[in-house]
Amino acid sequence: MFTATSPDEMPDLETTLSMSGLEFMQAMRDGKISRPPISALMNYTVEHIEAGKAVFRGTPEFQHTNPAGGVHGGWYGTLMDTCMSCAVMTVTPKGSVYTTLEYKVNMVGAIPVGSEIRATGTIEHAGKSTGVARGEIRDVETDKLYATGSATCLIMKLRGD
Repeated sequence: MFTATSPDEMPDLETTLSMSGLEFMQAMRDGKISRPPISALMNYTVEHIEAGKAVFRGTPEFQHTNPAGGVHGGWYGTLMDTCMSCAVMTVTPKGSVYTTLEYKVNMVGAIPVGSEIRATGTIEHAGKSTGVARGEIRDVETDKLYATGSATCLIMKLRGD
């Protein structure tokens, strides 16, 4: 698995549209296409992909803290948006793309800096134009719940096959 370091290393639209969302996510997991630079910046990676489910693993570090020294809420939000929207991506048909319309995160515990977490997104609904997913962030070692969330994504058919 490699991370894009320039726009030229990102999959182009034709590549994206040539695969179903599940195939795209599997190609990223398998290192056939690059992962986005945000994943390196936020220190997370794909752990598991299947139809309707996307699991990411990550570790917040010092650079992800707020002025009080806790893990910034933006780190939670980024991981939750990623796992939930990628769960929607796994059910997006070939010739289509998606984008997040809205997401909500409920932080229920403070993630200790340096703790390994798992962010899991699961599809709840996938229609022709929208997808809805829920998500959780849990500690890998203890299974402690740190956050829950929900997301709605727009599914856009750009090419008919």
